[in-house]
Parts: sequence; C-alpha cells; structure tokens
Amino acid sequence: MKNIKLQLIVMNFLEFAVWGAYLTCMGNYLGKAGMGAEIAWFYAIQGIVSIFMPTIMGIVADRFVQPQRLLGICHLVAGAAMMGLCYMGMSTAQPDKVAFIALYTLSVAFYMPTLALSNTTAFTILKENGMDTVKDFPPIRVFGTVGFIATMWFVNCAVLDGSSFGFTLAENVNKFQYTYMQFGVSGAIGVLLFVYCLFLPECKLVVSQKKQSISQTLGLDAFKLFKNRRMAMFFIFSCLLGMSLQVTNGYATPFITSFKGVAEYADSFAANNATLLISLSQVAEALCILLIPFFLKRYGIKVVMLIAMFAWVGRFGFFGLGNPAFPGVILFIMSCIVYGVAFDFFNVSGGLFVDKECDPNVRASAQGLFMLMTNGLGATIGTLIAGEVINHYCQWNEAGYLVGDWQSAWFIFAAFALVVAVAFMLLFKSKEPAQEK
Repeated sequence: MKNIKLQLIVMNFLEFAVWGAYLTCMGNYLGKAGMGAEIAWFYAIQGIVSIFMPTIMGIVADRFVQPQRLLGICHLVAGAAMMGLCYMGMSTAQPDKVAFIALYTLSVAFYMPTLALSNTTAFTILKENGMDTVKDFPPIRVFGTVGFIATMWFVNCAVLDGSSFGFTLAENVNKFQYTYMQFGVSGAIGVLLFVYCLFLPECKLVVSQKKQSISQTLGLDAFKLFKNRRMAMFFIFSCLLGMSLQVTNGYATPFITSFKGVAEYADSFAANNATLLISLSQVAEALCILLIPFFLKRYGIKVVMLIAMFAWVGRFGFFGLGNPAFPGVILFIMSCIVYGVAFDFFNVSGGLFVDKECDPNVRASAQGLFMLMTNGLGATIGTLIAGEVINHYCQWNEAGYLVGDWQSAWFIFAAFALVVAVAFMLLFKSKEPAQEK
C-alpha cells in the first residue's frame, strides 16, 4: 500500500512540476520577447484546448488506452513541444510570433488533458487497492502542489549567464523566470514523466458486455449528467468560477514586477522576486488540500464551493489594496494565503465530487467534462475578458513593465467573484452533509 501511494506521490509531483515551471512567470518572458499584448491569448489557449482535448482524451482513456499510458504519451508530446519553445527562444530574442504560438498550442493541447488523466489514474489505482479516494487522495495530491512550488522556486532563482549556471535572489535579467529557459525546464520534466508512467500500475479498462450505442462508445454519456439539475448547476457554476482561474496565473507576476518601474518600490524584495512571492499561493494550496476530506464530509460540496468563491474575492481584492513594500506587502501575502482555499476547495473538491457522483464507465469522460467547463470554457472566457480589462487600464512601457491602474482591474475581478458567490448560494441545491458521506 505504501509503495502504491509513493508511486502516485511521485506522479503528482512531476505532473504539476511541469506546469509550475512556466505558468506563473510566462508573462515576464512574453513581455520581453515582444508578445506582451498577447499574454491573455497564451492563457486563453490553455482554456480553448481544454474545451475539447480533455473530453477526447477522457473518451480514449475510458474505451481504448489505459489512462496511465495515455498520461505518459500526452506528456511526451507536450514536453517535446516545450523544448521546441526553449530552442526558439534560445535562437532569437524575439521569436516568430506565429510559429511560437503554434508550438505552444501543441504543447498545452496535450498537457491540459493530463490534469484529468492524472486524477483518473490516481483514483483508479487507489480504488483497485481498496483505498478511499476522499481520505487517501488529498495527501497524495498535495505533493503535486509541492512539485509546482519546487519548479517555481527553481526558475525564480536559477540563472544562466553565458556558460555559467547558478542561483541568486538578487535581480538578474538572466533568471529563468524572465527567459526561455522556463520552457526548457518544463519540457525536460514532461519527458521524464513519460518514462515514469511506463512503470505505473495498470488501470484496466472497464469493458461493458452490453451492446452500446455510438454515443456510449464515444463516451458522450457524460454529457447526460446535465439532465440532473444538481449536476447541471454544479457544472455551470464551475464554468463561472473557472473564469477566475487563470487571471492571476497570467498577470500576478507582471503586476508585481511592474513595481520595479516605480522608484519607491524598485528595490523591494517582492518586486524583484515576483515568482518566489507568488509561490506562497502554492504553499497555501498544499496546506489547504489536507483540509478537504474534513470539509467535504462535514459540510458537503455546496459549502466547500462557497468558501472557494469568497476566497477568490479576497484573492483579487488584496492585490488591489497592496504594494510590495511593508506593510502593503502583507496584503500580497494574504492574497497568496487565500488562494490556497480558492483553488483547492474548487478544483480538487470538484474532481472528487465528480468522481463520486458518476458511474465507473464514464468516470474519465466526466473528469474531462469538468475540465472542459472549468479550464476550458470558463478559463478561456475569463482570461480573454481579463486581458481586455487589463489592457484598458495598463500598458507596457519601454522598460518592459506593464504599468497603469492595476487597482481598478483587480477590484473589477473581485466584484465578479462576489456576484458568482451570491448567485451560487441562492441557486445551487445541495444534499444534506450526511447524504454526501
């Protein structure tokens, strides 16, 4: 049993280490590479491919290829494309925009389904070994966040200067968080995870002996979940809440880094180590994951989702009120702390809820549908709207900083999260906690 858990811990560590290498600091590189105006689109692309790729891969994992094998294949393709981005950045200071975006799209198109596939793989292996997913999965999943943090810290501190390599907390334009090397780190870990997946336990496919319709064969039965009012409302609000997911991933580090263009804050630790500061969000996330079994069993999915929604209000609001100098930096830290609740109580709890509510023969497809509504439709719409809002209030200056009226933008995002929370509280009907145990 311990060996099984250790295998899944390593899988989750590598799964999110791939993402942590570039997700929160990509905007810093894009601004310097002449693609600052397209930051919103880079994050929206993750959402666009999540509209169909997780569902397609979920169908494949339900019907044709064991999920742990498909997980590895996806990481191989995504990792190779990431290393291609690193090579393009290495070759020229401003890569060809169309080619760069195309290769990036290929990478995330195969990475985004792995978020659902890794859940399916873990849930299946745990159940086949007689374990409880609600009790045993969160302590395993927490190491995914540890992996995310590890690569965030690595790219924040690692410096490649000519032939020398080292680490520093001081300002250095050659830090990985400002360069193409963040993509190389992500790609290398992705290829490593492909190799690792070859040694994971088998997740045998559930083959139905009944004659199946075309819809059942393709795994489209997962969409029938919308016939259930409770599940339909859950997915709709998952989409609305998903609109908040990528906003701070895309703009938190350019926002904090922009204070380097303000004399009062230029030398502050936070402004010069934005990726390191934002990693506190993932530290909080790691701790909050461990609270999920207690909150889900005691309060049910509605209360857990409500807590996440109000936490998003705090996430945006604290950014709007803070600054990188003391005592304003405390509000930045508070924003990072509440992010743990905002993300985990929505994403991780939602995945567990979907797994429990669905039949085994559509489990992977249903996880793909959850990803479609959150990281697909929700994140795409939310990121593009956020990009328009930020581009309205802020502009890139000659020094490469995105400056302007950030406060108004953050308050607009906080107001949206508040409206969604109130609507969910009024419209979503939850079973009693005792019924959800």
